[in-house]
Parts: sequence; C-alpha cells; structure tokens
Amino acid sequence: MLRTVSLFSGCGGLDLGFEKAGFDIIWANDNNKKVEQTYNTNHKHTEFIVKSIVDIQPDEIPECDVIIGGPPCQSWSLAGAGKGKEDSRGQLFYDYIRLIKAKKPKAFIAENVKGIISKRHINSFNEIVELFDEAGYKVTFKLLNAKDYGVPQDRERVFIVGILKELNLDYNFPEPTHTKETYITLREAIGDLEDNPGECYEGSFSSMFMSRNRKRNWDQVGFTVQASGRQAQLHPSSPDMIVVDKDKRIFDPNSDKKVRRMSVRECARIQTFPDDFQFLSTLDENYKMIGNAVPVELAKAVANELKITLEGKSKELCNNKVSISDTI
Repeated sequence: MLRTVSLFSGCGGLDLGFEKAGFDIIWANDNNKKVEQTYNTNHKHTEFIVKSIVDIQPDEIPECDVIIGGPPCQSWSLAGAGKGKEDSRGQLFYDYIRLIKAKKPKAFIAENVKGIISKRHINSFNEIVELFDEAGYKVTFKLLNAKDYGVPQDRERVFIVGILKELNLDYNFPEPTHTKETYITLREAIGDLEDNPGECYEGSFSSMFMSRNRKRNWDQVGFTVQASGRQAQLHPSSPDMIVVDKDKRIFDPNSDKKVRRMSVRECARIQTFPDDFQFLSTLDENYKMIGNAVPVELAKAVANELKITLEGKSKELCNNKVSISDTI
C-alpha cells in the first residue's frame, strides 16, 4: 500500500477517501485540538499529531510515498476576506510546500477553494505552482465539482496534483461519473432522515443568511455545506424564501412548513461521510469540521486516479526487472 501522510487533516474526509481507494494513512496532523477525538475514533490506525504545521520539522514526519492536505481556504475564499498570502493562514500553504520539498514523496495532492485561481489570487497561485515545480514536481490542477462524482451537493474545489518529475508520469483527473440526469439528489441522500434528523442548530437567522436563497428542493443537489451550524442550508421540507428587497428574503408567510436547518448527520451525508463516522465535539464544532472536510467520494475519485498512476509505474518497473533477469 502507498504510505501516505495527511496535513491539515481536520476530521479526515480527504483521508477517508484515500483510505477507501487503498492508501495507507500512516501519520496525520492538524492544529485544532477539537478534532482530535473525532479523528482518532474514526482513523484508529493512524498516528494523529496536534501541532501547528509551522512548528513541524521534516524529521518528525515518517517516510512516505504521498502527502495530501487542504491548506486553510479562508484566505483564498471570494466570500471571505480574501487576503490570500497576506493572511497568516494563506502563508500556511508555503509550509506545506516546505515539508513536501523536504520529504520528497512520489506525489502530493493539495485541495483548496475556487477563489485561489480567481483573478484576484492567480499571481499567488502561479507562484505556488512554480515553487512546486522548483521542488521537483510536475504539477497539474483542475477545478472539480463534487456533484459530478456522486456527491449530492454543488461544491467546486481546486485540486493540485504533483508527481516527481523523475518518475516521468502524467496524472489524469477522473472523468465525471454523474451528469445532470444522474446527480444524487437530496431525496436520495437524506430522504430517510426526515423524521429522525439528529442534532440540528437552532436559533435566529442572520441578515447575511436571509440575503440569499438557502433552500434546495428534494429533487436537486444541495448547496455547498458550510463550516457553520448557524449558516447551514435549509432542509428541503422548509418553506421557500421569498425576495422582498435587494439582498433580503423572508420565509413564505403562507406556508405551514417548519423552518429548520440541515442537521449534523444530514450535512455529513451530503459530504458523503458514512453513517458510522462519528463526530464527537460540540454541536458548532461538528458542523465546522464537516463543512471544512473534502467530500469523501470526491476524495476517493481523485485518489483512485493517483493510485492507478503510481502503481502503474511500479508494475512497469517490476515487469522490466523480470524481463531483464529472464534474458540472463
């Protein structure tokens, strides 16, 4: 199995996808103590270290074939402050590069928000790609939408894949497995939870929440799962949101439906976490770790292609050795 190190692990959505694809996650790291119990419970065979990546030295990380991770996305998000590398969180991308350069795995994968390739941040993004190139990697990247890979939500994310140049390999991103006609709908994903949704965030709805439509219907995919209970999208059984002014909506006053946000388990389903995956922090933190995760099935699709790429090279080398010995 390909020995894999995970950085910026969170609760381990990316890790679980790679595990499902046959990778061996041997070591993981996150600086958030609040995700530790959740990670350790769901990834029992992985050593999990709570520490800032800034303070991690290369010799603390075991030798590995692959490094994966999703450096904090808030700095590159168009919905957030968008300070990019000027934000301390944006700078963490450079620590990711530092450790990859030092450990020299066969391959790495980095995931981030769509905003990182926006006009505002493209120069910084190109700088990051150049640094990976200088570290010895052939880099390719692509914007993927999770709904195209069996995930019941609109979620666009950039994946950067690097392969050691000396391996002379090309990574090909996975072809979509789902189309408009076959997208997994909310009914398929969470319909059976309607009467038993589990824990839900309850409370008032902010003006920011009410400025946009937050409801998708049963026959649609969900919105992007947010890293916040307060901002969690509405359940499809909720009343519609009606526009009454610019950036202002209200719940349909003529509806007798109950207004409620998606529950923790419903959000987890939309992120394609299995039902036996346990979230073991506070309600707010559980929403946060789910929303920050890479959808498991999307991670698995990306990982499958990487495994094919790397193991294909291994098989080629093995076959070459056999043919040489046969001629002696």
